[in-house]
Amino acid sequence: MVTAIVTLFILGYLCIALESVLKINKAAPALLMCVGCWVLYMLDAGSFVKLFHLEEWNHFLAETINKEGALHGFVSEILLKHMGDTCEILFFLMGAMTIVEIVDANGGFNFVRDSLQTTSKRKLLWRITFMTFLLSALLDNLTTSIVMVMVLRKLVSNKADRMLYASMIIIAANSGGAFSPIGDVTTIMLWIRGMITTQGVIMNVFLPSLISVVVPAFILQYFFKGELKPHIDTRPQEALHFSRVERNVVFFLGVGGLVFVPIFKLLTGLPPFMGILLVLGLLWMVTEIFYSKKNIDHSMQRRVTHILTRIDMSTILFFLGILMAVATLQETGVLTAFGKTLNEVSNGNHYLVTGVIGVVSSIVDNVPLVAGCMGMYPIEATGDFAVDGQFWQLLAYCAGVGGSMLIIGSAAGVVVMGLEKISFGWYMKRISWLALAGYLAGMGWYFIEELLLR
Repeated sequence: MVTAIVTLFILGYLCIALESVLKINKAAPALLMCVGCWVLYMLDAGSFVKLFHLEEWNHFLAETINKEGALHGFVSEILLKHMGDTCEILFFLMGAMTIVEIVDANGGFNFVRDSLQTTSKRKLLWRITFMTFLLSALLDNLTTSIVMVMVLRKLVSNKADRMLYASMIIIAANSGGAFSPIGDVTTIMLWIRGMITTQGVIMNVFLPSLISVVVPAFILQYFFKGELKPHIDTRPQEALHFSRVERNVVFFLGVGGLVFVPIFKLLTGLPPFMGILLVLGLLWMVTEIFYSKKNIDHSMQRRVTHILTRIDMSTILFFLGILMAVATLQETGVLTAFGKTLNEVSNGNHYLVTGVIGVVSSIVDNVPLVAGCMGMYPIEATGDFAVDGQFWQLLAYCAGVGGSMLIIGSAAGVVVMGLEKISFGWYMKRISWLALAGYLAGMGWYFIEELLLR
């Protein structure tokens, strides 16, 4: 049965990886893979339960009245536990996505555009790089990329120059998300599951992430010469109802609220998604108060009730499917066995293991890769697999930054590819080697940090 589950998972994974070829949204195969794996698990649930949950099973059996339905009840508890862990991540993502949509819809990110104004091409490169890097640490890399490309279009009219700037946005967005517990889906997963802490990942992964973006930006600046021509946007713009002060309030409340979430977790001990719901509720109330004073119709598209309809539910369902499918691999012992084998083959070299994962993440989605690693290696009390251990920090860095090496290797790359019509070949020829140079430089710096701390 294990072979059947692994085979189904691989087939589903291939469908997800070949999304652009099959023209099927990756959420569909992820959901089918999830349900299929759990159905196969149920066909031999008794063996798996006795093999991996014997003590809990005996305790459950002693307390249950209906002995005939005990196995199904026990497996339901296992399933609900995994669903609870997954929903923590999903509610966090839905809340964060909604907050960013509210800020963007009400002109909060105009602040970003105003901060980037310059006539120097090289200055604009560095401003875009650092702004993207910092925003991605607070938002997610996908949203940051969309916002920055929209801003870029208002500043640069030359298509060739804009493609280079957009490529730098991809690298900076992925690198910025790697050192922040809320900056990327993979770091969110590691943070919520307790593999990394806010302080630990920022202190030890910030400089490697910064170097991974500074190195390609330093090289890329020599591709730019001269000054920017004034860019006049002649497209009709939808009227904004908020004043500049109100837009800034929305921006700082939304982005500041996201920054506050780790502090909320530390102060209250509650899961991060509760902090996100707090910020969402507060931002919702403030925008409603602003609109009520202006007597704006409730059907207006910028209000939160309509913004909620624009949340990308296909992405949420994809995460649900993939994380719950990976849970079956964990429950059948596949991940643990694979982790031990990988550790033996690499002789315990975490740089080799995570480095390969980073390269692979530029080809396939990094979410299932990280989810798999989380199941392969349990958290230990001390050592490299302890909380904030070397392995988990390297995994956060490599899975996040590695996706920049190919334009299809990250959500940021895919969305910029669509927005700016950048081809796979153009990016691979001109940008991939820059991203690789930054990736390796960042890993090198992390290695130096480890040597200095020993």
